[in-house]
Amino acid sequence: MSQIDGLPPLREVIATHDLRAKKSLGQNFLLDLNLTAKIARSAGDIANADVLEVGPGPGGLTRGLLAEGARKVLAVEKDERCLPALQDIAGTYPGRLDIMQADALTVNPLDHLTPPIKVVANLPYNIGTELLIRWLTPDKWPPVWESLTLMFQREVAERITAQPGTKSYGRLAVLAQWRADTRIVMDLPPEAFTPAPKVRSAVVHMTALPAPRFEADADALSRVTAAAFGQRRKMLRASLKKLTPNIEDILKSVGIDPTTRAERLTIEEFCALARIL
Repeated sequence: MSQIDGLPPLREVIATHDLRAKKSLGQNFLLDLNLTAKIARSAGDIANADVLEVGPGPGGLTRGLLAEGARKVLAVEKDERCLPALQDIAGTYPGRLDIMQADALTVNPLDHLTPPIKVVANLPYNIGTELLIRWLTPDKWPPVWESLTLMFQREVAERITAQPGTKSYGRLAVLAQWRADTRIVMDLPPEAFTPAPKVRSAVVHMTALPAPRFEADADALSRVTAAAFGQRRKMLRASLKKLTPNIEDILKSVGIDPTTRAERLTIEEFCALARIL
């Protein structure tokens, strides 16, 4: 699918604008427009939504989002080399693509969109997790976004969707699943990208819940999970001791064995601890 919009194939776009991926920017370009369109569709109905895309690069996913009918796409791109290619796409979809040259960690592009808002992105590997944490921990909940459809390294995707008692279960799973439904919707091999990364990738779809699953203060839950999983091999009575000296009594009061390790606790149990602490 190289002709969804009359624009040149992505390999030609990259050659024309000399867009060799930079490792320092965490760039790995996805060139198959069949795959980018599939990612766009995995975000659900975007026809009446504004879409935020971070790290569009040469614009493969951008084209997929616009072809699938997104009301408007705001593409935030740090690499100025990519801007001419994105401007070409904007010309093909008048009034529907806004381009912001910025570091996504230094701006809040959600302020520039009109609800309903969906975030769909092949995130640069070096900032993906940090951006996710920011989107999951706004000052108010529910957030301004309805859903996040994001590509990560497969290992990170598994950490987001992991269940208690599994090797991948950790702080990221607790923070994500406390406030959102999460599932892996696509798996991509290294050869789908240019240059090919050393690991597999996966797309995770997260739908914001109207309210957190269990009552808890977000900052307290963040502190508890950081302490518990920061020393995940230790028993909770040891890993949480720096939070309060009487941690054993607190654990027992909510029915948690002090000798349990962090990966055995459910999200509900972490929230119970956060409410007390």
